Amino acid sequence: MGFQSDTQNSGGGGGGGALRSLVRRKQVDSVHTKSSSSSSGGSGHHQLAKALTIPHLIAIGVGSTIGAGVYILVGTVAREHSGPALTFSFLIAGIAAALSAFCYAELASRCPSAGSAYHYSYICVGEGVAWLIGWALILEYTIGGSAVARGISPNLALLFGGPNSLPSFLARQTIPGIGILVDPCAAILVLVVTGLLCVGIKESTFVQGIVTVANICAMIFVIIAGGYLGFKTGWPGYELSTGYFPFGADGMLAGASTVFFAYIGFDSVASTAEEVKNPQRDLPMGIGFALSICCTLYMLVSAVIVGLVPYYAMDPDTPISSAFTSHGLNWAAYIITIGACTALCSTLMGSILPQPRILMAMARDGLLPAFFSDVSKSTQVPVKSTITSGILAAVLAFFMDVEQLSGMVSVGTLLAFTMVAISVLILRYVPPDEVPLPASLQEAIDSVSLRYNISNSPGDVNVENTEVYSITPEDSAPLLVSKEPTGKYPLIEKAAGQFTFLGNEGNRRKIAGWAIMVTCIGVLILTSSASSLSLYSPIRFTLCGIGGFLLMSGLILLTSIDQDDARHSFGHTGGFICPFVPLLPIACILINVYLLINLGGATWTRVSIWLAVGVVVYTFYGRRHSSLKHAIYVPAAHVDEIYESSYNSLP
Repeated sequence: MGFQSDTQNSGGGGGGGALRSLVRRKQVDSVHTKSSSSSSGGSGHHQLAKALTIPHLIAIGVGSTIGAGVYILVGTVAREHSGPALTFSFLIAGIAAALSAFCYAELASRCPSAGSAYHYSYICVGEGVAWLIGWALILEYTIGGSAVARGISPNLALLFGGPNSLPSFLARQTIPGIGILVDPCAAILVLVVTGLLCVGIKESTFVQGIVTVANICAMIFVIIAGGYLGFKTGWPGYELSTGYFPFGADGMLAGASTVFFAYIGFDSVASTAEEVKNPQRDLPMGIGFALSICCTLYMLVSAVIVGLVPYYAMDPDTPISSAFTSHGLNWAAYIITIGACTALCSTLMGSILPQPRILMAMARDGLLPAFFSDVSKSTQVPVKSTITSGILAAVLAFFMDVEQLSGMVSVGTLLAFTMVAISVLILRYVPPDEVPLPASLQEAIDSVSLRYNISNSPGDVNVENTEVYSITPEDSAPLLVSKEPTGKYPLIEKAAGQFTFLGNEGNRRKIAGWAIMVTCIGVLILTSSASSLSLYSPIRFTLCGIGGFLLMSGLILLTSIDQDDARHSFGHTGGFICPFVPLLPIACILINVYLLINLGGATWTRVSIWLAVGVVVYTFYGRRHSSLKHAIYVPAAHVDEIYESSYNSLP
């Protein structure tokens, strides 16, 4: 058996080749891949500036996460779901978000390249899933940025005295005849932020840090001033006959599922992984600190506000401002409005920042035109993709009221969270044992193949599950298995290993792969049936039982078998290690799929249209131009040897 090119599998001919292209996986970026791409005939591996440290990442994470929603969310959730127990809802949601953060932290430190969840999915799952994740994230960041920009002008107007106090060239106006409400202020703000992002990652992050600090100061004011008022008035919001849990534990959990979406900005940190100076250390710490700060601020603000005003009397639109106004502090509304404006501006930057990097990562892989992968030599920023993203978001913010589309933002985030958790399971139990190398290394690959006396006959190896066997006088161990000194009686050891089913590496990987698949199917059945209240009760409970059984079976099976030893050398080592695997990633998958199922039919209809467009684009462009189209898959254990042979052969 020998190494095989993927040309025949990803070309236009044959359904089998098309299906195989969906599961081909790329290699973790390393010194080898960068030097290889730069030495090849192409334009080279486009590098971003290594400029970010932990404070920058915290600014990006906190700024992207704490939006103006918290200034509105506390009133709605307290009135309809949680009551005074809103603080516990934020805590539970923060713990659920932390599950995804743990998974992100490990993958970001092991695979520190631009692209975030798209990049991780491409390495661990396959090209088809990675494309859908990247395509969904493009939609998320575009609509998210437009929606945030649309919310800034009303808050700015309040600072100038009232809803209609903005200058005419900035104020919202209705176009006669067609009835479209345009928002020039939103479009201008998007373009300003786009220009700032083109200046440089360090400069734009510095500005975002200043705006984020202003937002945090406004929230600290709410906490301190509100706490003083609460102690002065005896916390009337907590002195209720209905108790601390007026809606019961179910209401508190329902509130947690609603406020969970207040935490979904921290994934912006992972999108800047390639621009971090020390990604193995700084990325996990940046994600962890950002999430901790957000959770603490959310809990303290909610604890103060629900204590100042009884939950049933809270204003659902301006809960914090009205809480202070009810105690005679009308001037505090201006500080809170400033906080809302700074929160929106910071979130706007956090929404536009990741999208050019997603486009750049997809263009690097050949799935989008190379135009998007160009990086400015002076600013070391993907200027072309940043400008394209900014103009598109500005047009949407100017013409469209995107509030009805805002639910689509959550789909991209939750899909990404789910796929990142699945990628952690794959990394731990069935990490890729084959790596795609460019065809330019064919000579070095042939050299290593001959060294191990491998016949290089095309068509005899399954690209996605290659087993390359060594035919040497010393032993007949697979090349996929690292060579260990054999014992005195190798034949007896080999026979003994055949009787240990789980001791066989190939069998262990198959069992782990099936266990991960069964777990995901169980989660899908369980969450779908649990959310389908219209189903006939016996059918619903039966489906819940089947889903729960599959889920627990997969969890128990994964817990009882060993994780793959190759996980220790996968990607960049020495970074953060996600704890409590497989329990933590499976819990993350369960939570995120449940939230996805409950987003509503209208949201999924809109997202399905966008994903269908993505399938067409991938079929007619991405699959045919993928950088893996001519890749040669080789055992991961021999990659370094092949690159070394390639370096030695250079003149």
